[in-house]
Amino acid sequence: MQGLIWAGAMVSLVGLAALIWCIARVWRARKAGLGDAEMRVVLQKIVPVNTGALFLSMTGLMMVVVGIILG
Repeated sequence: MQGLIWAGAMVSLVGLAALIWCIARVWRARKAGLGDAEMRVVLQKIVPVNTGALFLSMTGLMMVVVGIILG
């Protein structure tokens, strides 16, 4: 079960890195002073990545919990 725990930790870290990338991307867009329409386009591109990152993080944490319970 150690493998499941470590794999889950890695998946969670990838999800966390993607979340940090999303935050940085939105922050840069806000600092650029984009108009409403341009900001909306940027956010529409980031929302699916953000959702996927949250899913990865959740899946990785579930893997860790299952590995702990089974181990």
